[in-house]
Amino acid sequence: MRVADLDGLRVHWREDGDPAGAPVVFANSLGTDLRLWDAVIPRLPAGLRLIRYDLRGHGLSDAPPGPYAMGQLVTDAERLLDHLGVRDGVFVGLSIGGMIAQGLAVKRMDQVRALVLSNTAARIGTPEMWEARIATARDEGLAAMADAILERWFTRGFRESAEIALWRNMLIRQPAEGYAACCAAISGTDFYTPTSGLRLPTLGIAGSDDGSTPADLVRETVELIPGAEFRVIRRAGHLPCVEQPAAFAEALTDFLSAVGHG
Repeated sequence: MRVADLDGLRVHWREDGDPAGAPVVFANSLGTDLRLWDAVIPRLPAGLRLIRYDLRGHGLSDAPPGPYAMGQLVTDAERLLDHLGVRDGVFVGLSIGGMIAQGLAVKRMDQVRALVLSNTAARIGTPEMWEARIATARDEGLAAMADAILERWFTRGFRESAEIALWRNMLIRQPAEGYAACCAAISGTDFYTPTSGLRLPTLGIAGSDDGSTPADLVRETVELIPGAEFRVIRRAGHLPCVEQPAAFAEALTDFLSAVGHG
């Protein structure tokens, strides 16, 4: 396991592939950790430098008291990539990870040459919705919300499989404070204006059955960026990299090839 000390915040990260290869960086969703990408990484072309990390408040990274601001999460990514010497990377972000991707692309064009925005948007939900979720996380814990969250994350067929127990365990074992603090960051974020100013290769990915960020919402954000591509992965919810990893990897590989990243 690798840990980066980013001005006092200890961030857990992992690198696969070729350390000298073209960098591809992955940021996970709310309530998951870097294992989110386990089924995608082995399906990508050889020769890439594949970097993933646990967001602040998630996995094995530190979970300082919240609330967090999206600017903090963007700065965490920026500092990690500086720490790792990453320039001209492709940044793949899912859900809150996709919001971080948008913010980082606006702030550090030297670090990000292309974006993959998966199951995300420039603005997600309402402050009232997030306040209710924050209160439940802090007062009752993540187990109280788990069934509702998993219903948004996955299709019925996947929820009826044995594997669902693993994802439930991943969710409920995240730090409740970290989860709530990241909810606050999402609640306070509206990237419509900054994202509409981006001019870089972008791929948007949506799940056909996503109960958190429906395909039309993802498309609306992706279309803010001129020339962006958009794909819907069938038979997938909010985490298509889990339910349909082959389709996700294929879409990502096609995009990397199209932008000459490899």
